[in-house]
Amino acid sequence: MQRFETAKAAALELRPDEPVYCFHPEVLKADARDFMAMFPGKTAYAVKTNGEPMVLKTLAEAGVKAFDVASPGEFAAVRAVAPDAEMLYMHPVKAQSDIRLALETYGIRVIAVDHEDEIVKLTRIVRALDIDPGSVEVYVRIQTKGHAAYELSKKFGAGPAQAVELLQRLARTGYKVGICFHVGSQIEDPDTYDRALKTADWVRNRAGVELCGLDVGGGFPAEYGHDPNRKAPEMPSLSQLMSRFRGDLREWGFGDTPLVAEPGRVIVARAFSLIVRVLLRKGRRLYINDGIWASLSDSWTGKITLPARFIPDPAIRSRNGDVSNIVPFKVCGATCDSVDILSRPFWLPETVDTGDWIEIGHIGAYSLSLRTRFNGFYPDTFVEVATPFHEGGKPEGFASLETMAAG
Repeated sequence: MQRFETAKAAALELRPDEPVYCFHPEVLKADARDFMAMFPGKTAYAVKTNGEPMVLKTLAEAGVKAFDVASPGEFAAVRAVAPDAEMLYMHPVKAQSDIRLALETYGIRVIAVDHEDEIVKLTRIVRALDIDPGSVEVYVRIQTKGHAAYELSKKFGAGPAQAVELLQRLARTGYKVGICFHVGSQIEDPDTYDRALKTADWVRNRAGVELCGLDVGGGFPAEYGHDPNRKAPEMPSLSQLMSRFRGDLREWGFGDTPLVAEPGRVIVARAFSLIVRVLLRKGRRLYINDGIWASLSDSWTGKITLPARFIPDPAIRSRNGDVSNIVPFKVCGATCDSVDILSRPFWLPETVDTGDWIEIGHIGAYSLSLRTRFNGFYPDTFVEVATPFHEGGKPEGFASLETMAAG
């Protein structure tokens, strides 16, 4: 992998017409270690967020010893780079053959369910393999209510009364039992965890079984940009949110319960930036060589404003307008699909033109893992960049992050 000091240096040397992912491994290590230092329990990185081998290997080097996995592909990806890592199979709905593979081949002993049929599948395999149920931790996933960019309880989770029955059934069969929840990706309400813990406490008190642990899932928000035309969300910083979370744990009586978290976005978001090129400027529209079917689907569906930095092409000798005048541009992707238009504008100097580049920051979460080969476009070029995006000067694009140092 080629290495550069900055993304700008990479763009000007490579002059790429294809999107280029800029990997910042030291940022990934630092953000992972910061989260582990703040969270009062086990950190299991959510592989679905970004399962690239370079990411998993770097996280293992940073001290991450557990991974939240959801499929045979993710089992294999983790095992390939971190043979001794623990894997937690927290997808609530699974094929029976995948359960067997997890238990028999990969030695996974932590698993989640949210329905009685999942218990039937699991127990059938446990008995066929002659595994002691007492060696398996089964977490019952409960529904929660909150506000996030992606609400997950609309698809997964048992209602509180049903969760009580599932916990009691699992305990009678001899499993170690726990409670888990996932409040959604990129939470937008700091009270979300308090409400989830209240529900978990209600279920625990009525189930009357000993809990081996509480898995609080993910949802911890990453820092992105802000569109100045919209009201800024009032969210505490991660350290403030974590301090509040620890207080909520004590309030609801989970202070001594073994804890697990499944962070993804908050750990990997800042680990990548992306260099894209302007294929065409058409008035206040920019057509770029990426889009919602490649690296930008998360920003589209989650309506997330990504910070960005303008990299002018020095070959363009004459420009119209004032480089200090920052204006919104509607952004269209590279495919021929008419819906390939971002839900948030890019805020860029009015001088931007066909042939310029843009470095989009904090693109590490749900970009590489969600890209497709639609229309034959598939960004897959990587470079390593020493300077983190957030230390590379104040970005002009979208809207500036207030915490970024001026360049």
